[in-house]
Parts: sequence; C-alpha cells; structure tokens
Amino acid sequence: MSRIQNPLVPLLVLCLCAGCQTPKPAKQDDAFAWTQEAPPPATSGAIYQAGREVVLAENPTAHHVGDIVTIVLNEQTAAQKSATTSTSKGTTITLPGATIIGKPVTIKGNPIFDNSIDDATKFQGQGASAQSNSLTGYLTATVLKVLPNGNLFIAGEKQIGLNQGKEYVRVTGVVRPIDLAADDSIPSYRVASAQITYSGRGAIADANAQGWLSRFFNSPWTPF
Repeated sequence: MSRIQNPLVPLLVLCLCAGCQTPKPAKQDDAFAWTQEAPPPATSGAIYQAGREVVLAENPTAHHVGDIVTIVLNEQTAAQKSATTSTSKGTTITLPGATIIGKPVTIKGNPIFDNSIDDATKFQGQGASAQSNSLTGYLTATVLKVLPNGNLFIAGEKQIGLNQGKEYVRVTGVVRPIDLAADDSIPSYRVASAQITYSGRGAIADANAQGWLSRFFNSPWTPF
C-alpha cells in the first residue's frame, strides 16, 4: 500500500528548527580589535636606553602609548531636506477633413474625415525628511598607538550595567596632542575619523527591536 507524503512537511520542519536557534552575539567592531603598540626593544647602552629616557622639559599631556585621554562628547547633528516637483503638458491637434471640389466629404450632412486630438498630462510630487541627534557626556580612552607624525590613535569603551540590561558607549579615532587640554581632555568634534557608538543589550533593547519577519516586510525586498 503506497503512502502519499506531503513535500511541504520537511520544509516546515526546517523553518521551525531555524526559528528555535538562539541569535548569535553581535560581533565587535574591527576598530576595537586594536591592541596597544608594542614598546621599543630594550637596549643595553650604559647611558641611554630606549623607553627609559627622562625629558627635563616636555608637555605633560598624553603622548605615549597607554596614556589616558578624556573625550568630551558633545555631538549634535541636524539635517533637513525637502523636494517639490510639478510638471504639466498639454497637446491639441486638429485634422481637417478632406475636400472634393471644394466641398467636404459628408454623410447625411456630417463630415466624416474631420478629427481632433486633445491630450493633457500633469504630475506633482513632494517629499520632506528631517533628522536630529544629540549625545553628551564624558568617556575616557587609552592611547593605543602613536602614529609616525605624532598623532595618537585612541580607543575607549564604557559599560553601564542597569537592572534590565547594559548600555555601551564606544569611541575610536585620532587626536593631535596639541589639541589636548591641560587635563588631557578633548572635545569629540576634534577627534579625526571618529567612530562613536551608543548601543544597549537586554530586555529594553530587545523590546525596541523589530522581529525578523517585521524587518523583512519593511525591507526593500518586499514587493508591496
């Protein structure tokens, strides 16, 4: 006795198994994979040893690997865009009927070859977009590398643990030692190639995130 198998059953089982998988943790940014620059190799010189020199007069601000820099976060951005388009077009064409011996061709007194074409098109479109962001606070970063021109590559991260999750603030970038204040602080707008990330994990962050099916219907792949 032959059995008829439904080909949709294996596909349904695979979808259920895929839905039961736990999401993988988010990968850390590549910028935070940087490590501190290795110290120069020690030399056995009797008078001078690299990395152990003492400068009698120098700027006390951070300029070595491992020094601490305080970043004053004061990011405020605002963008606004609007567009309006309006077009119209009208066409009128008159085709007089043929005449024979100076008289139009008619049937029961009605001309049969007289024609006219009237066409009109109109389009009007309008769009607007506005966005604003604000981030203020302080974050202390560490000098990970001293570039050949003396600039400092810094990276810092702050984790704030709450009862319903964690908040993360990460900053990487390049600063000039001359821009550092006496207390080794620098405003965020003076950090070159700055990457500032503010994110969170936990119950509150999960509640604010759309599910995978909702994201699919809001993606450009949706034909509706």
